[in-house]
Amino acid sequence: MVSTPRPARRILAIAATMAAAAVGTVAALTLAATPSQAATCNGYVGLTFDDGPTPGNTQNLLNALTSNGLRATFFDEGQNAQPNPSLVQATKNAGMWIGNHSWDHPHMTGLTTAQMNTEIGNTQSALQQITGSAPKLFRPPYGETSSALKSVEAQYGLTEIIWDVDSQDWNSASVASIVAANARLTNGQIILMHDWPANTVAAIPQIAAGLASRNLCAGMISPATGRAVAPDGTQPPPSSPAASPSPRQSSPPPTGGGACRVTSAVNAWNNGLTNNLTITNNSTSAVTNWRLTFTLPSGQTITSGWNATYSPSSGAVTATNAGYNSTIAAGGSVGIGYQATHTGNTAAPTGFALNGVACS
Repeated sequence: MVSTPRPARRILAIAATMAAAAVGTVAALTLAATPSQAATCNGYVGLTFDDGPTPGNTQNLLNALTSNGLRATFFDEGQNAQPNPSLVQATKNAGMWIGNHSWDHPHMTGLTTAQMNTEIGNTQSALQQITGSAPKLFRPPYGETSSALKSVEAQYGLTEIIWDVDSQDWNSASVASIVAANARLTNGQIILMHDWPANTVAAIPQIAAGLASRNLCAGMISPATGRAVAPDGTQPPPSSPAASPSPRQSSPPPTGGGACRVTSAVNAWNNGLTNNLTITNNSTSAVTNWRLTFTLPSGQTITSGWNATYSPSSGAVTATNAGYNSTIAAGGSVGIGYQATHTGNTAAPTGFALNGVACS
């Protein structure tokens, strides 16, 4: 099946966007959220944008967000922030929150502890120098994490933030698909989007309208809980509906009872779904050249995937590493995922085994 890592998609999208907008002096923006929005919030979601800032597109995105009364968290790369301080400052001036997304988007779990420190520390320093404050949130590139990485994050006081819904905007998703992905968000959940796709900017007005129709508002991501809350850090009022826990929240941590553990985060809609899988190696030695086997529920067919290749597309499936993530360190994790169609059965896969060893 289709494997979609992170190749030249950013370069092509940026080139297209820059053709539409000249890079000029960045004007400071003031957030203009309407009082009526704040008065009808029965829950909060976290809109996040990775990989910026992007000359030629970040300002367009900020304009779209502020004109629609939305706030968001931007996970910036150090290599992009350092040469574009005015865009980082414009992001802050627009009322957005800024997080750390590493220096140059490597596969963090394949780095030494010293290299992890460099990636995170240099980005912290660059963003603090520009904005006057150090980020409190860190999003690991590709959603890949490990106990060693979490240790480095803790040294900088960072809370690791993954996501509940993947918009697939990095995979050339249409405006309608990006809007539909946002429509699946529930109170407290976080969506992955990116700073550079033009379709993401175009989707913002419809995203705002969709959230308003469900009495949801765009909030901040709490460093304490890692979930979306009100912009002032508070939870929704007691009378509001209880948050629907995401699959990532409801999955208990590994207990160490097996050599490996796999958790699923299924987000379904109409006749489609996405599933983000986290494979954790509970053993005391690294797993190399991994292959994950599982049984896909009846009626589901994989149409595309990321960070692994999938074959066949239904029934007994084998997910094979993408090469760059072929080793899972002892105690480490790797994130993979796929999009599938379904005929009503939206259950998670079963019968996981890593290199032939059953997982819990």
